[in-house]
Amino acid sequence: MMQVTVKTLRHYEQKGLLLPSEVDKWTGYRYYSIEQMQRLNTIRHLQHLGFTLDEIKELCEEDEQSPSIEQLKEKIEETEHQIKMLTERCSQLHQLVNTQKRIKTMEKFSIESLPEIIVASHRTTISGYPALGTLCVETIGPEMQRLGCKCSYPGYCFTIDHNKEYCDTNIDIEYCEQVEEMTTESEIIKFKRLEAVPKALCMKHIGPYERFHESFTEAFAYMEEHGYKIADQIRTSYIDGVWNREDPEQWLSLIQIPIK
Repeated sequence: MMQVTVKTLRHYEQKGLLLPSEVDKWTGYRYYSIEQMQRLNTIRHLQHLGFTLDEIKELCEEDEQSPSIEQLKEKIEETEHQIKMLTERCSQLHQLVNTQKRIKTMEKFSIESLPEIIVASHRTTISGYPALGTLCVETIGPEMQRLGCKCSYPGYCFTIDHNKEYCDTNIDIEYCEQVEEMTTESEIIKFKRLEAVPKALCMKHIGPYERFHESFTEAFAYMEEHGYKIADQIRTSYIDGVWNREDPEQWLSLIQIPIK
């Protein structure tokens, strides 16, 4: 009893798992018999094995001192499933850490290849890049969730600017997010497969989206200086933003320009 708090004992009592053999009507002290202490040890041991208090109560009501072989097998399967899920989550977290490290330690300009991917996309016209956050939160995110989209890890979301020339107002934009597979489309979300990009000029943009034009101007000047030409649609990938950084000066985006 010394290793169990009063709060825990009261909780067991409320659940009907462990009722005291006697309660002092003056002090409210609760007294437990040797048999109840043994039952307490059983409850604690079953909790340690992953059984819920409701499952333990069901066993106690059936006068069972320990789970059946079938119940233990079910608990083993449940535990193995949890281990698998946690292992996958751990792997995804490691991937995310490695991706963040790679991006944040890379030079301002770099040449990289982009793999073939499946994306969920939504094309529309927005007043300016700041409107992108509202579009994602109020329209795209809820619809992707409704369709049961499974996003890939580490996450990769980007926009494609369909205007013939760069502009920061009335932008014909397509929001894309990498997903594991195509599901049923809707009026809002479409699915497509993007081919691999063998060579892309990648440039880090740090700061609010209103200053995108400065980074694009610098990127195009870099391309001209090195003799590169645009080979396909330009992507702007969003790494850090309003969702995890309060200060817009800390927002990190990655401009990805397919080149030849």
